[in-house]
Amino acid sequence: MAQPTNADLRRWRRHLAAERAEASVYRDLARRRDGEEREILLALADAEGRHEQHWLDLLGDQVGKPHKDARTAVLGFLARRFGSVFVLALAQRAESRSPYESDADATDTMAADERIHEEVVRALAARGRQRLSGTFRAAVFGANDGLVSNLALVLGVSASGIDTRIVLLTGVAGLLAGALSMGAGEFVSVRSQRELLDATTPNSNGSESLAALDVNANELALVYRARGMSAEEAEAHAAEIISGRLMMPAGAAEHETVGSALGAAVSSFLFFASGAVIPVLPYLFGAQGLTAVIIAAVLVGFALLGTGSIVGLLSGTSPLTRALRQLAIGFGAAGATYLLGLLFGVSAG
Repeated sequence: MAQPTNADLRRWRRHLAAERAEASVYRDLARRRDGEEREILLALADAEGRHEQHWLDLLGDQVGKPHKDARTAVLGFLARRFGSVFVLALAQRAESRSPYESDADATDTMAADERIHEEVVRALAARGRQRLSGTFRAAVFGANDGLVSNLALVLGVSASGIDTRIVLLTGVAGLLAGALSMGAGEFVSVRSQRELLDATTPNSNGSESLAALDVNANELALVYRARGMSAEEAEAHAAEIISGRLMMPAGAAEHETVGSALGAAVSSFLFFASGAVIPVLPYLFGAQGLTAVIIAAVLVGFALLGTGSIVGLLSGTSPLTRALRQLAIGFGAAGATYLLGLLFGVSAG
């Protein structure tokens, strides 16, 4: 093997640091898991350990001082503090950016391992996303709605040139109206979904009627035909149940778990209000005119970047892309109402 250059040594040390840090992330996550997920995470850590050994073998006695990998160091910190789906989502993106495909010193096996690792972490992150309750999702989107709608309302009214006290009153009214609307809508939505599922769940008391059914002319077969069986299958299945060879099914397929209607409503109310109060803050603290508009826009901008990043992580897409998209949508809506307010202000004058 040719003598490695200084650039080769630096690259190998970066890879070594990344492998060590990724293995540490998976071990940190495994400490907060049990059962199958713990075993999977520890297996991923072992695989990163094999990759680590590859770079150690290449470096030999030129390993040098341990390098720090900032990206995976942040992941490790988050894993130790939270161990949540967000860390898995970030780890998934880290695995997807593996440089081994184009690195001549990485083996084909290592490159293939990294592609598989991405899919494994993707599946683990998907489990975590599924465990997130509807209440949490309602909270995230409720906060975002509050930010955008009340910023647009406050900026539109402020641009018309009316008194600051009226702008403040309008913002508070928009906060309360929107939060109450979101809470009520979420309550009705979740309650209706639960009632719909209850209405479509088969009644297990039907099994009590089996003994009185006429074997030659019974309606049990109709139950199975209504559930999708052919006439012949339904008749055969009903005959087996009546004869006692089978137990009558207690219910239909499992439904998606529906959260608490009250919990979703309260969460939507609070998080909409927490978002909607941000554009009102400058007016609460006495800012006026263009100064208040700029402060409100900056505060909401940072908040939109945060909610957009969270949505990106939850959906498995780029947090930065979603954050910028959220910012563009929010500022687009606010800009439109601000221009409209200017128009009406000029017309009124």
